[in-house]
Amino acid sequence: MNPSTHEGPYPTQRQSRPVFWASIVLALLALGACSGDTDPQAAAPDDHAAESQDQHGDEEAAHGPTDREVHLSPEQRGLLQVDVGEAPRGHADAMISAPAVVRFDPDRMARIGPRLEAKVVRVPVDLGDTVQSGDLLAVLDSVDLGQARARYLTANALLETAQADFEREQRLAEQQISSQEELLEARARLHEAEAEQRAAMEALRLFGLRQDEIATTGRDEVLSRLTLTATMDGTVQRRDLSPGQTLGPADTPIHIVDSDRMWLMIDAFEGSLDRIAVGQPVEFTSRALDGKRFPGRIDWMSRQLDEQSRTVTLRAVLDNPDGSLRAGLFGTARIQTGDGDGPPRVPVDAVQRLGEEDVVFMPAEEDHAFRAVPVSLGHEGNGWVEVTAGIEAGDPVVFEGAFDLMSALTASSRSAEHGH
Repeated sequence: MNPSTHEGPYPTQRQSRPVFWASIVLALLALGACSGDTDPQAAAPDDHAAESQDQHGDEEAAHGPTDREVHLSPEQRGLLQVDVGEAPRGHADAMISAPAVVRFDPDRMARIGPRLEAKVVRVPVDLGDTVQSGDLLAVLDSVDLGQARARYLTANALLETAQADFEREQRLAEQQISSQEELLEARARLHEAEAEQRAAMEALRLFGLRQDEIATTGRDEVLSRLTLTATMDGTVQRRDLSPGQTLGPADTPIHIVDSDRMWLMIDAFEGSLDRIAVGQPVEFTSRALDGKRFPGRIDWMSRQLDEQSRTVTLRAVLDNPDGSLRAGLFGTARIQTGDGDGPPRVPVDAVQRLGEEDVVFMPAEEDHAFRAVPVSLGHEGNGWVEVTAGIEAGDPVVFEGAFDLMSALTASSRSAEHGH
């Protein structure tokens, strides 16, 4: 893919993209070009202006177009899917591709259910609802819980009585009215009542009641009433319960997930084991997401090979702030096996042909503007191409949408020529 051997624009992958967006851009830019100043004086330039335009046209014919920037309006920018990323450093062929699937991070998932048999009374949440820790998820009714709360209330009453008896015996003993034996018996009854109260409280805690719920037991509430609340912030992913249904202590009918960070499980073939290591960068793409790229790093590598597929399982963590990644999504993981040396590289689709030059698009200083930057290319592999001159590693480059920007640039140039 060196410039000296490259002929014509890049084939198939860029040209096979739908021309729908390019058509929209062409139409919008054409309208923009036609909606300029309608001042009659501007429409009829004087001889000096005409001469200046002719001279400018001669310069462009001699030196080629000088405007390499695409200026989009906010509306046009909203129509195009333009993804900008930092050009990583590394050789294009120092990469391993492997199938991968997205999973929920188990540390960011909560499975919620009762710890005793209970019947569902009401479910105020639905699938997809966003909840915060402590929010009410379901109201249930449990005979076992009612009995446990009754024992707790009885234990509290006995403790209060035993405490009062002991304090009375203490006063009588100080006045030598009561015997020491009666004081010891009162102290023993107090200790027994304290133990019963602690046991009743612990039973309620094991049933899932919070300390504040235990403390308010018996205050204007149904003793058998049980509430399930969210234990973390997230989204209701599963709601497998309905009013009247009986649940057991092994049931977890409500699942809450936090999908801001996901696991990527990768199956790498055993022939590449000697090139893979924990800490290497990974990039995940899926056709379902139109090639959008999700970066991450390998943080775990299995010690066991699958005997059937002869693959080893790897794990990477991917950030998912916009929720695009979903559990079960299949795609391709590209593992950068180099040590971070080599030239900058960009996706093959990021490179376009402008005249006799290969160019990539970079953000310009103005909002919604991009400029075409000439580059020299090196080796190509695994959907990437090395850039030997024109940009540096870490520079912001349009990874996705370069074809549409090239169409917009071409439309803008044609409108300018038509205006002359």
